[in-house]
Amino acid sequence: MLPVSQIISHTPTWVFVVFFALLTLGFMQSKQRKVRVKTIFILPLAMVLFSLFGVYSVFGLSLVTLALWVLGLVLALMLGLKLAYPKVVSYSLKNNKLTIPGSWTPLALMMAIFFTKYFMGFAVARSLPIINDMVFIALICMLYGVFSGTFLARCLVMFKASKSSE
Repeated sequence: MLPVSQIISHTPTWVFVVFFALLTLGFMQSKQRKVRVKTIFILPLAMVLFSLFGVYSVFGLSLVTLALWVLGLVLALMLGLKLAYPKVVSYSLKNNKLTIPGSWTPLALMMAIFFTKYFMGFAVARSLPIINDMVFIALICMLYGVFSGTFLARCLVMFKASKSSE
């Protein structure tokens, strides 16, 4: 087993840049903010692409991996829409902006995607046998999909708030 310091020292610099960018973005999400309706789609789409790239970079985009990712996405999307989180989103028609309450959820999701991707990079670099286990592949693909579906559900709940106020 490699010590953590050795794992970190072999991590490319760009990974730390992504990590701190996600931390900053997640911290910004923890504060109440006013945003244009169009901008609520940016973060979810970026996280969908980041998670899909996570599947592709390790397992490739086969019918099985893509289906598992989509299954996770759809399940999380359905649950997220049912729970309708965030609950307190208001829309101002006058300036076409949503007021979104602060939440640590986006940061937690971004870190979950990041560390899943980091672990998978480590597993591939070390040629860990687990990356060839079908149950593990299914779990990771669905997990990436769940992260994406959760982001999309939050986005759609906020978008719906903007439409119901018109």
